[in-house]
Amino acid sequence: MFALMDLGFSVEARMVFAFMTALVLSLVCGAPLIDFLHATQKKGQPIREDGPQSHLKTKKGTPTMGGLLILGTAIFSILLFANISYHFVWVSLLVLLVYGATGFVDDYWKVKRQSSNAMTAGMKLFFQFLTAAVAASIIVAATPQSINTVLHFPACGFFIGLSWLYIPFAVIVMSGASNGVNLSDGLDGLASGLLIVAFTFFMAVAYLSGQPNATDFHLLYIPRCAEVAVVCAALIGACLGFLYFNKPKARVFMGDTGSLALGAVLGAIAIMTKSEILLALVGGVFVMETVSVMIQVAYFKKTGKRFFRMAPIHHHFEQLGWSEKKVVFSFWTAALILALIGACALI
Repeated sequence: MFALMDLGFSVEARMVFAFMTALVLSLVCGAPLIDFLHATQKKGQPIREDGPQSHLKTKKGTPTMGGLLILGTAIFSILLFANISYHFVWVSLLVLLVYGATGFVDDYWKVKRQSSNAMTAGMKLFFQFLTAAVAASIIVAATPQSINTVLHFPACGFFIGLSWLYIPFAVIVMSGASNGVNLSDGLDGLASGLLIVAFTFFMAVAYLSGQPNATDFHLLYIPRCAEVAVVCAALIGACLGFLYFNKPKARVFMGDTGSLALGAVLGAIAIMTKSEILLALVGGVFVMETVSVMIQVAYFKKTGKRFFRMAPIHHHFEQLGWSEKKVVFSFWTAALILALIGACALI
């Protein structure tokens, strides 16, 4: 496919073009896609009966699979403006496509069966782990051998060599990020806003990691890694355009189609830039959502009681009487603070 890189445009210019193209396309294509989803999903996404009771009224009939808008516009922009001959770029596309397809199948059966449970957890984890293992292996092979299996702590310049354990570790990072975003996709605008913050941070990390002076920012120099910043820019634009339709009151839900794929590619980008530790920090809200579910399940199995009023934890705050908008804006603020802390670690 024709790309502006063929005309000699810089990475910085292509980042801007990728962002603007994905944003404009998502704003233009959003309404027609939502109309189509409304027409094909008569009852919309099934709402969890064990979730907040208010959602059964306020969110009933809202279509899902809005992730198609994000993935479609982002992938188009990536193909147009990024160097797809570079391993990290087409690995990002692979992750988006496979995880997106897995989420699409899950969303499809949820709508068709009008059930909040479609694919089993085991089925989803199988596809997630297999794709993550392939992606991680390619990333390791495309990374300079001296650093391809190390775990880097940016703030202190500390390294841990994981050797053959790095691939399993990377699989956990990618799949964990995927499921963390998926669990966060429970309130209007929550997941898309958090992703915009995270992708913006890692766009900067990817760009700096591709510069010869990367060590000045406590990052590892990874040749041509700046191309990943173009991928991030496209994803930011697509998420921002989607947020216009997903803000309260949402006209469409992201669904597993978007959340599984976007979380996975976020994890993959952290692996590409050797910034897994920064992902745990900047993606702290995603970590909190995941841990809250783990605590809830473990505590309930042991005591028969709930540790939180409801999990994931964003529902706990709703049960405390917080409005949906207050929860969303509070979590966005927390994500911004964590991103600023992460940025401080690079100074």
